[in-house]
Amino acid sequence: MQFDRISRARTLAPRALTIAVGAALATLLASCAVGPDYKRPAAEIPASYKEAAPGWKVAQPADQQDRGDWWTLYEDPQLNALEDKLNASNQTIAQFAAAYRQARALVGEARAAYFPTVGASAGATRSGNGSSSSGNSSTASSRSGVSNSFNLQLDASWEPDLWGSVTRSVNAQKAGQQGAAADLANARLSAQATLAQTYFSLRALDSTQKLLDDTVAAYERSLQLTQNQYAAGVAARSDVIQAQTQLQSAQAAAIDNGVQRAQDEHAIAVLVGEPASTFSIPPMPLTATPPAVPAQMPSALLERRPDIASAERKAAAANEQIGVAIAAFFPSLTLSATGGFQSSVFSQLLTAPSRFWTLGPQLAGTIFDAGLRQAKTEAARAAYDQDVAAYRQTILAAFQDVEDNLASQRILEQEIVVQRQAVDSARQALAIVTNEYKAGTVGYVNVLTAQTTAFTAELKLETIAGQRMVSSVGLVKALGGGWDASQMNRETGDVAAPAPLPASAVTPVAQSGAAPQPAPSN
Repeated sequence: MQFDRISRARTLAPRALTIAVGAALATLLASCAVGPDYKRPAAEIPASYKEAAPGWKVAQPADQQDRGDWWTLYEDPQLNALEDKLNASNQTIAQFAAAYRQARALVGEARAAYFPTVGASAGATRSGNGSSSSGNSSTASSRSGVSNSFNLQLDASWEPDLWGSVTRSVNAQKAGQQGAAADLANARLSAQATLAQTYFSLRALDSTQKLLDDTVAAYERSLQLTQNQYAAGVAARSDVIQAQTQLQSAQAAAIDNGVQRAQDEHAIAVLVGEPASTFSIPPMPLTATPPAVPAQMPSALLERRPDIASAERKAAAANEQIGVAIAAFFPSLTLSATGGFQSSVFSQLLTAPSRFWTLGPQLAGTIFDAGLRQAKTEAARAAYDQDVAAYRQTILAAFQDVEDNLASQRILEQEIVVQRQAVDSARQALAIVTNEYKAGTVGYVNVLTAQTTAFTAELKLETIAGQRMVSSVGLVKALGGGWDASQMNRETGDVAAPAPLPASAVTPVAQSGAAPQPAPSN
C-alpha cells in the first residue's frame, strides 16, 4: 500500500511540475504586450465658430446632455408622428442596427480566445487481421483474428496571451463595436434629418400651392376686369389675350407644383418604411419658423457628432491591429492535455487500468516567412495612418457643415426681412397700377408687369421660408442632434420589424391605377 502511494506520487509529480511551470511562464509573460498604446489623434479645433452671429447662445453644460427627440423643437405633431414611424421601420437604420449586433457578437468571439478549448470524444472500433492458420476450430480462428477497441477521452488546449495578441484583438473588436454604435446613430440621425428636411420642403410646396391658387384666382378677376374694359370699348383685344395668357401660365405653374410635392411625399414614405402607393400627407401650408438652436462650443462638436466618434473608433481599432501584427514575430506557447479511458473490452472501459493521459507545453515560432510578418505590420501601420487621416478629415468636414448652416441661418434671416418688405411694396404697386388701369390712365402692360413683380416677390418669400426650415434642420444635424459619445456604450441596436407590405403594394404596375471613449488599456 505504501508502495502504491509512492508510485502514484512519482507519477503525479511530473504532471504537477509541468502545470506549475506552464502557469508561471504564462504569468511572467502575460504583461509583455507588444505594439503601440492608443492615443486619440490630435486635431486642430478652432476656438469659436466664425459664422456664429452675436445672437447665438454659448452652450452651457446642460446642452451637452442627450436631448432625445430633437425634432420636437419644431412643435409639429405631424412631423413627430412621422419621426416615430421612421425610428421603428426605416430599413437603412435596420441595416446599421444589424451591423451593430454583428460587431457586438465579434467582441465575444475575440474574447473567447482568452480561455482554453475543451473537447470530448467517444468511439468504438472492430478490426480483423485475417484467419488463423492453426488447427483450432473455426470459432477460435475467428476470435483470434478480430479485435475490439473502445475509447472515451477529454482534450483541452490553451494558448496563453503572452504577447497581448488576444488583448489587442479584443480591444480592436470593442472599438469596432463602439464604432458600429456610432454608425448606427449617424444613420439614424441622417435619416431623421432627411425626413424633417423633406417634410418642411413639402410644406413649403404646400405654401407655394396656396400662393399659386390665390394667384390664379386673382388673375381670373383681372381677366374679368379686362373683358369688361374691352366690352366697354376702353381696352384693346390684345389686353384680353395678355390677361388670358397670364392666367393660363399661372394655372400651368399650379399644376407643375404638384410634381415635386408628389416626389417629396413618396420620399417620406420610403423613409418611414411604407410603400409610396398607400401613403399620403394632407396638404398644409408651412407656418413654422426656425427654433432657437444653441451653437455648441467647437470642442464639444467632437462629442456631439456620431460620424466623428465612428471615425475615431476606427483609428483605435486600426492601432490595436498593429499590436496583433507585431505579436506574430514572437513564439507562441500552447498548453495541451488529453485524458480518458481506452479498452478492448467495453465492460472494463471505465476502470483504472484503462486510464491514460498526456500533458505538455509546446513552444512554436516562425523562423523564415520571406517578409510576410513585416509586410503585415507595415500594412497595419498604413491602415492606421489612413484611418487617422479619415478622422481628421471628418472633423474638418464637420466644422464646414456647422459653418455652412450657421451662415445660411444668419443670411436667410436677414434676407427674409428684406423680402417681406419687397412683397409689401409689390402689393402696393399692384393695387395702385390696377386702380390706374381701371381709370384708363395706364395700359394693361403696366398691370402685367406689376402682377409679375408681385408674384415673383411672394414666391421668393415662400422659397426663403422653406430654405430657413431646411437649413435649421441641417444645423441641428451638424451639431449632432440629440446624440453624444457616451451612447456608444449603451446603444442597443434594436429596431422594430417593419409591418409587412399590403397586397396592393405589390400589385404589378400595369394593373395599378461623444469625447469619444478612450481605448481600453492593456
